[in-house]
Amino acid sequence: MLLDTLTLRVALAVVDVTLLLLFYFITYRRTRSAYSGWWSSALLLFFVGNAAYLLDGTVYQVWANPFGNVALVGGAASVWAGARSLRAPVPKAWQLAVGPAITAVASVLDNPATNIWSGGPAYLFFMGALIGLGCRELLVLDRDYSRVHRVLALSAGVLSLFYIGRVIAFLADGPEGPVFLAVFGSVPTTLLSTLLLVMASFAMTDLSHEQQTQDLRARATVDGLTGLLNRTAFVSLAEDELRRLKWTRTSSSLILADLDHFKSINDEFGHAAGDTALQAFAAACTSVVRSTDLVGRYGGEEFIILLPGVTPETASGIAADISRRMMMDKSGVIPRLPTVSYGIAAVPAGRVDLQELVTSADEALYRAKSLGRNRSVLATSLEDKSA
Repeated sequence: MLLDTLTLRVALAVVDVTLLLLFYFITYRRTRSAYSGWWSSALLLFFVGNAAYLLDGTVYQVWANPFGNVALVGGAASVWAGARSLRAPVPKAWQLAVGPAITAVASVLDNPATNIWSGGPAYLFFMGALIGLGCRELLVLDRDYSRVHRVLALSAGVLSLFYIGRVIAFLADGPEGPVFLAVFGSVPTTLLSTLLLVMASFAMTDLSHEQQTQDLRARATVDGLTGLLNRTAFVSLAEDELRRLKWTRTSSSLILADLDHFKSINDEFGHAAGDTALQAFAAACTSVVRSTDLVGRYGGEEFIILLPGVTPETASGIAADISRRMMMDKSGVIPRLPTVSYGIAAVPAGRVDLQELVTSADEALYRAKSLGRNRSVLATSLEDKSA
C-alpha cells in the first residue's frame, strides 16, 4: 500500500511536535544552551511549516502555502544558527532573515492561491543553502569536540544535498516531471526528512548532555571569580606535571603569590573592589605566563604558579612582569590595586613532593612580607635543606 502525501505530512507533523516537546522539556529546560534553544526553534518552525501545507487545496492555500515555505526556511536558518553557536556568535538577525524574506516575496508573487509550488525555487534553494551552512559549521569543529557532532554534520549534509538536487530537478524537469516526482517529490522528501529529524534530535540530545557534563567538569576545576584553576585542580595537574618532569630530569620553579594588604582593600573600598583586584592579578598572570604553565588560585588572595623548565632567577623576572602588567590595569571599581609579594621555590630535577615545594615557597613568601612586601624572595634550595 502506497502512502499518500497528506498522510505522510500528518505523520511528519506528529513526529515534529513529539520531538519538539521531548527535546524542549527533557533537554533544553535542563541545559538552557544556545544550540538547544535554536534546535527547539527549528523543530517548532518545521512543525508549523508542515502543518501549514496541510491546508493546500483549500481556500486557505493562498496564505498557508507561502507561510509554510517561510516557516520551513526559518527552521533551516535556525539549524544554521544552532550549529554556529557551538563555536562562534550566531549570525546577525538580518542574515537569518534574508532567506525567509526572499522566500516570502517569491511565494506571494507566484500565484499561491492556485499554485502549490509558489516560490518553489527560492524555497528549495534556501533550504539547501542554510542547512548546508549548518553542515559546514559542524564540520569545522575540532574532531574531538564531541562524539556526535559528525553525525549531525552528516545528517545536515545529506539533507542539504537532497534539497540542492530538488532545486536542480525542479528547474530542469518541473514539479510535475517524472524525475522530480520519483526522486525529489513530496513523498520521498517527507520520508527522508522524518528519518533525519529523528536521527538529528537524538544526536542533539546526546550532544546537549555531553556539553552539560563538560560544563560541570569545568566548574569543578576552574575558580569562578578569576577563571584560573582552583586549588584541587591545580594540585592534581601539578602532581602529574612533576611526575613527568621527574622522568625528563627537568628542573622548574614554583611561585606562591599573595596580594599585599588585601583586607584593607576590602575594608576601604568594598568587596567588589577586592574581587576586581583578584581578577586583575589573574588577568596579569594569564597574559605573562606560557600556555604550558599552571596557574591557580590557591585560596583567598593567594595564587600559585608552576613554571616547568624555568630557573628561580627567571621566575623572579616573571613575577616582576606580572606585577608590572597588573599595575597597567585601569579600573573604575578600585582606585588603586594592591602590590604583590612572591615566594619562589626551585624544583630540583627528580623531585615530585608538591607539598614540600609549597612549604618552601610559603617560607620565602613570609620572608618577602617581613622585608616590606612588594618583592619576590627565593627559597632555600630543597637540596640544601636535605644536606
